[in-house]
Amino acid sequence: MSASTILVADDDRGIRTVLSQALGRAGYEVRTTGNAATLWRWVADGDGDLVITDVVMPDENGLDLLPRIKKIRPDLRIVVMSAQNTLLTAVKAAQRGAFEYLPKPFDIRELVSLVQRALSTQRPSDHPAVADDGEEALPLIGRSPAMQEIYRTLARLMGTDLSVMITGESGTGKELVARALHDYGKRRNGPFVAINMAAIPRELIESELFGHEKGSFTGATQRAAGRFEQAEGGTLFLDEIGDMPPEAQTRLLRVLQEGEYTTVGGRTPIRANVRIIAATHRDLTQLIRQGLFREDLFYRLNVVPIRLPPLRERTEDIAELVRHFLVLAAAEGLPGKTIDSLAMERLKRHRWPGNVRELENMVRRLAALYSQEVIGIEVVEAELAGGAPPVEASNPLENEGLSSTVERHLRDYFAAHADGLPAAGVYDRVLREIERPLITLTLEATRGNQIKAAQVLGLNRNTLRKKIRDLDIQVVRGLK
Repeated sequence: MSASTILVADDDRGIRTVLSQALGRAGYEVRTTGNAATLWRWVADGDGDLVITDVVMPDENGLDLLPRIKKIRPDLRIVVMSAQNTLLTAVKAAQRGAFEYLPKPFDIRELVSLVQRALSTQRPSDHPAVADDGEEALPLIGRSPAMQEIYRTLARLMGTDLSVMITGESGTGKELVARALHDYGKRRNGPFVAINMAAIPRELIESELFGHEKGSFTGATQRAAGRFEQAEGGTLFLDEIGDMPPEAQTRLLRVLQEGEYTTVGGRTPIRANVRIIAATHRDLTQLIRQGLFREDLFYRLNVVPIRLPPLRERTEDIAELVRHFLVLAAAEGLPGKTIDSLAMERLKRHRWPGNVRELENMVRRLAALYSQEVIGIEVVEAELAGGAPPVEASNPLENEGLSSTVERHLRDYFAAHADGLPAAGVYDRVLREIERPLITLTLEATRGNQIKAAQVLGLNRNTLRKKIRDLDIQVVRGLK
């Protein structure tokens, strides 16, 4: 039998040479080109048993060529390689018929193994057609090897209804992954419904999930739809599944086994057409050993496991994440900022126990509280150390941080009542004495900008306005 022929298209001469030599040593015949036009001519003439193509080429985008190739030669296997290592690239490659997506730089042995696997497969996996909306905002950020593997997994799952279990520390972006699975999957036109098990009282979880009938319990004055009914035809994201109580676990297992459920107080089974994605930061295997989580439910949910790495394991993504969050902050009306190289290196050395969420919150603070257009290492060091922001001398926060202000008010209050604290009202009194100067200082630090002040304080803007009015706080004239 004659050797299989591999068609390679890449505008980088060095990559063409490396691939030609490696695949030649593996026993394949290799033909290389630096443009899409030649590749298309070869394919149209019936040449080649497998195609390896780059995305960016001088005459045409490799992804745009894929549908034309699949139309005339649907059985031809295509491997897409790209330095544009984003989730969108991986998904588009799968949508347009690629056998596999391989991010650059890649291990040459991995590519040779991939070629062998592709040629030994009778037919490439068929990915159901999914609407391609062109360029979209990327739901996930990062080009590290760990994120590349996640992108490839998500691309493979987009045409399936398999249950997925997402694990990872708090703040790693588990809901973002769940949303990506939904938004790029075949249920994208259906609803995406999320429920956090840890945020709902245990006695209400079954009602929240499955709904209830009128009169089924005290306070059930009318029928209410549960999350399963709300997610019909779409995706139900069960966040913090490890906090689900045993009774609800049993009912959820029945839905996964039988495809139906009953409302609380109801008797008629309801068919469920919902894809389940679960997530947790807890070790479910340990919970199983402790008898706190059903093993059979675990295996029903854990069909495809996805582990999100903590930020400390993908520090090469920090610079891209910081730039992304600065762009988002500017789009929300915060001042445009940049981070200098020394400050960026310091961010990469931090452990980030709060992961991506902690990084995002810090970037927002940098954009909101600091006057410098270019954030330097001294500012980053102060933030990481938990210090007060170094701002202009005219700013009242320069000589007295918010924490010391709080301590001073507490000391003054308790000193005044040293001979005998009142039996009640301490909390409200101290809160009022602290709250007014805290809000005043924050408004002065943000130059009267109530939007920024609300973000710093973690308050809704309307709530802040009400407190300003109730506490009779004078906002600096001429500022919002």
